[in-house]
Amino acid sequence: MLTHIDEKNRPKMVDVSPKEPTKRVAKASGVIKMSKEAFEAVKQNTGKKGPVLQTAVVAAIMGAKKTSELIPMCHPLAILGVDCDIEELAEICAFKLYVSVKIEGKTGVEMEALTGVSVGLLTIYDMIKAIDKSMQITDIALESKSGGKSGEYLRS
Repeated sequence: MLTHIDEKNRPKMVDVSPKEPTKRVAKASGVIKMSKEAFEAVKQNTGKKGPVLQTAVVAAIMGAKKTSELIPMCHPLAILGVDCDIEELAEICAFKLYVSVKIEGKTGVEMEALTGVSVGLLTIYDMIKAIDKSMQITDIALESKSGGKSGEYLRS
């Protein structure tokens, strides 16, 4: 039986009330590739919409916090912390965004980390699209997770 379908084949939100709260952390990442001109504009803060990477970090945090409003079966979570890091990938004119989300709760935070990455990367696209509409957002993936019944996961 699928966890989000009831016995009458209707969608349902999983009842997590019997579970014990545990510390849970999930980290996700994704890449946005762009032209050299766009990459330099982001690095030099010369885009017309302001500081791209700083805004992307704020957007990633907001995306993590709003996940349950965007993904239908996600539980609203009391997020304890969101950490973001952006790595320059100069050899391919790209940026890699990492988002780590932490809670003490009854369900995982993988979706919050993945949503944070997605929203952060979309923000970069939005802020620099006047220079390069051909940007590509790729490789959005869960890097690691800990806590809960399923335990540890680390992307190999």
